[in-house]
Amino acid sequence: MKVLYLAATLALATAGNGIAWASTPATAPSSQAVLTVTFEQIEIPEGQILLSLYDNEAAHDANGKPVRGAMAKVEGQAVSVRFEGLAPGRYAIKAFHDVDGDGKMKTNPFGMPLEPFAFSNNARPEGGPARWQAASFDVPAGASETRIAIQ
Repeated sequence: MKVLYLAATLALATAGNGIAWASTPATAPSSQAVLTVTFEQIEIPEGQILLSLYDNEAAHDANGKPVRGAMAKVEGQAVSVRFEGLAPGRYAIKAFHDVDGDGKMKTNPFGMPLEPFAFSNNARPEGGPARWQAASFDVPAGASETRIAIQ
C-alpha cells in the first residue's frame, strides 16, 4: 500500500492541479532567489520530467499543493528547469520522468512505479515518497543550483 502511495503522490503532485508553473519574470529583485534544477542520469532520452516544488514540510509530506511546478522536455541525458522569483528559504522537489508523455506515472498492478522518479537531495523513498527531512534543501537569495539523479 505504501508503494501505491508513492506512485499516487508523485502523479498527483505533478499533475498540474492548481500548480503555479515555473515562471520567468523579466528581473528578480536581489532579495529573491533563482533556482536551477538539473536532472541527470536520464537513461531514456524522450518524454518529459514533471516536477513539483514545495516550500514547507506539511504540504510536501501530506501531498499538499506545491508552490510551483514545471514540465521539461527530455532530449538527452540531462535537462534543467529554472525557477525565478522565489522567496529564499527551504524547499524540496518531487519529480518523475514521464517517458511516454501521457502526463501520468505508470505503475504495475501493485502500485509500484514503472517510470523513473526522483527527489531533491537524491533522497530515497521510505515506504512512499522521500520525506521533507531527507529531501529539503536551502535556497538562498540570488542564484543557486541543485542536481538530482533520476532513479
